[in-house]
Amino acid sequence: MTFRTRSAEETVALGARVAELVRAPAQILLIGDLGAGKTTLAKGIIEALGAARGEDVLSPTFSLVREYRGDPKVYHLDLYRLDTVPEVETLGLEDIWDERAVVLVEWGERFELDLPGQRVEVRLGFEGEGARRIEIRGDSV
Repeated sequence: MTFRTRSAEETVALGARVAELVRAPAQILLIGDLGAGKTTLAKGIIEALGAARGEDVLSPTFSLVREYRGDPKVYHLDLYRLDTVPEVETLGLEDIWDERAVVLVEWGERFELDLPGQRVEVRLGFEGEGARRIEIRGDSV
């Protein structure tokens, strides 16, 4: 499926639609250049899953992992600053995979992750003044 959004609000709203497509355990890979809207889309997904209010969702760029308690629990990861598989392994992801959770992974295409459950890829790209092209594909989509 391919969508176009023209504002941050539309991208957040599309995130809510993505949330309707997934059932935990699930992994959602958010793929796109810097500033493409990965965290903005994640805000909509996390809020729609009832794990946090959108304004409380922050980029995990420096913390690497953010946990949002809800049902299901949501983990938001950012692998941008990691360069090697051993660095990824230090995050303790095995514990996350053991939970019934939705895991959002920004820059997840950088590493082959063997994650359980449903897998959805969301590719975000620029299309002019504030517009984004967003492709969603994967299991049950």
